[in-house]
Amino acid sequence: MRTHVALLQGLLALALAGPAWADDDDTIATDRPDFVESSNVVGKGRWQIETSLAWERDRQGGVKARVASTPTLLRVGIAETWELRFETDGRLRAKVEEAGVTTRERGWSDLAIGVKWHQRDGDEETGTPGLAWLLHVDVDSGSGPFRGQGLRPSLRMVAEWELPGGWSAGVMPGIYRDRDEQGKQYVGAILAGVVGKSFTERLRGFLEISGQQLASSRRGGSVVTFDTGLAYLLNHDLQVDVAMSRGINKNAPDLAWTVGLSARF
Repeated sequence: MRTHVALLQGLLALALAGPAWADDDDTIATDRPDFVESSNVVGKGRWQIETSLAWERDRQGGVKARVASTPTLLRVGIAETWELRFETDGRLRAKVEEAGVTTRERGWSDLAIGVKWHQRDGDEETGTPGLAWLLHVDVDSGSGPFRGQGLRPSLRMVAEWELPGGWSAGVMPGIYRDRDEQGKQYVGAILAGVVGKSFTERLRGFLEISGQQLASSRRGGSVVTFDTGLAYLLNHDLQVDVAMSRGINKNAPDLAWTVGLSARF
């Protein structure tokens, strides 16, 4: 965690040393802090890092669990409409209390490798949404109890509308393939919707319902949350954000929160 805080501080100092705010539309577009991705890509020859500190807690029956992580996404522009993506929950620290016994685990999460294709821009006047497609493969590269089983691909589509008055909306349906506790493969669904509001040129907020995992109970069950947060542009290439999430079904964490920093280069 100390290493990750130092990374956040370094990115903040580097990005703040860049150009000051100017009145144009070339501003950073991030895939955080909401669950629904942006339909934009970073652009050819550019790269962008979106990193954060995150915590969650959950209680089911007599079991209490707390997890700290460092979610990070690296986006590399390989063409004007394509980007490579490397995503991970980073360093994980979990604490579980059950029947008076405390178990602690530390390690690294799996890495997801993917691509995003920006199919088209949106048009506010005609109501045409911006569209993008994301293909990711989670690799069983993590450590200990945080390591998944084999390769787990996912495909998501993003539709994003710019609305009058600084409002916006987005939906993200998708499918994924995973393995259950017996190692059998299955297909699950993803479905999330978000409404955003730009309060000023620099400050925006959002409300969101995210079905991050939609599956039968024998396949791990569904994970659905209500999310809200704020993002603030320090300059055209730097964004800070905060967000909070509440689980709205029993499989989702009771409470989660995050503080993030995104920088474009």
